[in-house]
Amino acid sequence: MNREELNKELNTNANNAPKQLKPLRKLKRVDQKPKATVVLPAYQGQHESPSIDISIGDEEERQKRSPEQQTYHGLHEKSGERHAVSEKTKGKKSKKDIIVKITSVLVSIAAIITLCLNMPILWYKKSGQPDERVSILTYFKRWQPTVEIEGELEKPTMELNLDTEIVNEEFTDGLDLPQLVEGQYTVLFLGFDEDVENTDVIWVCQFDIAGGKLNILQVPRDCSMVHYTTNETTKVNSVYAWGDPNVSNIQRVVNCVQECFGIPVDAYITTACFDIRDIVDLIGGIPMHLDNEIIYEADKIIPAGDVVLKGAEAEWFVRFRNEWLQGDIGRVQNQRRFMQAAMKKLFSIVKDEGKMKLYSYLNTIYKNKWMATNMSVEDLSKLADFCSTLSLENVKVNMVPGEDAKYYYTSEDFYWIYSIHKRAAIDMMNESFRPYQRPMLLSESNIVEFIDEGNYSYNDYDDTGSTFAELEHATEPLRDPSKKPAWKED
Repeated sequence: MNREELNKELNTNANNAPKQLKPLRKLKRVDQKPKATVVLPAYQGQHESPSIDISIGDEEERQKRSPEQQTYHGLHEKSGERHAVSEKTKGKKSKKDIIVKITSVLVSIAAIITLCLNMPILWYKKSGQPDERVSILTYFKRWQPTVEIEGELEKPTMELNLDTEIVNEEFTDGLDLPQLVEGQYTVLFLGFDEDVENTDVIWVCQFDIAGGKLNILQVPRDCSMVHYTTNETTKVNSVYAWGDPNVSNIQRVVNCVQECFGIPVDAYITTACFDIRDIVDLIGGIPMHLDNEIIYEADKIIPAGDVVLKGAEAEWFVRFRNEWLQGDIGRVQNQRRFMQAAMKKLFSIVKDEGKMKLYSYLNTIYKNKWMATNMSVEDLSKLADFCSTLSLENVKVNMVPGEDAKYYYTSEDFYWIYSIHKRAAIDMMNESFRPYQRPMLLSESNIVEFIDEGNYSYNDYDDTGSTFAELEHATEPLRDPSKKPAWKED
């Protein structure tokens, strides 16, 4: 259908009557030139303030301003300050971020190390005890670097006879040590002669932890112990080498001390006279005051006055006995002065150099094996800490009471020995060395006397107790003028 036919049909009404309609207008060509763009106002929300120009002045003046001047600044903000503060804050944040990151890494490493140290990854083996898996930290604490020299101690066969009124289930001394008797810890100290055979120095050091005290028992080397040595001298210094062959050397001496004096021994320390030199030199010497010079040998002389004993001089001092009126007893009494000076030196190390310095000394002694002990690193550290809290008034030293006597090993031959006064010795043990045990009876001790109690020649040694505070100003033992070297001038 063409256009004319379409118009004719549209103009026909319902009765097919033609209707006159206006022809369609011709379309006009639209001009392609762009008209001005209509810019609609920007939409503003109901609560949004319209954008306004807060610049003051006419348009030309505003255009002349620099971009920095056109930027709005707060009332208290200076021009250019905002950018500078931003850069400064950025620098601070960068440094802070670095520090935080480094700290986080270090904390993570420390946490990992701590975790590894506390993980049960090592097998710990100890004689007489089942094997167990422990952490590295626990293994180090239990480490016994020199125990293989003398070995472990056996459990005592003696009756402990605990005083249950004191030592009950709730009683504790607060120091976690492997103790036979709660409240105390006893260490047997032995000093060997040059041949490392005879124990010329025997000290029983009992740490009364619950009472805050230290009691030391000196056992003269000439004490007769006929049941504990096969040596013809019967002297206690021979028990180590000549004692019961069925037990270790150190166990022989421990059994002797326990069964004669009723003191349970928890641990031991042994050292030779030449090791004393190294130990004393390590800690810088022992300051002392000597009333008179000591001539150990012609070329080994310690001058009188205020001196600092070096290693070799310390050995001469503790072994010197030639001129003492009372012989070995004089040497025992002089050794007390050395113990007091050594304890004072220990206090000064802790005070002036700190406990870590003391621990480093112990580590060096361990490393060089200048002493043998069954104590662990942790045990020694705890005892060192305890000693650092003691005062000189709370450290007391006693000597086993007795007197000189002759012991005939044949009908004609004899040795001079030290016969223990048994009753006086047991009384001393009950008073000072059994604070958490019931009193010991005479029948419970294996001490053998060679002089009857009613026939004692003297009892000057029955009460020789002194505190370290008293020993600080003590003088040397009496000398025998007849024993003075012939070449020595007055």
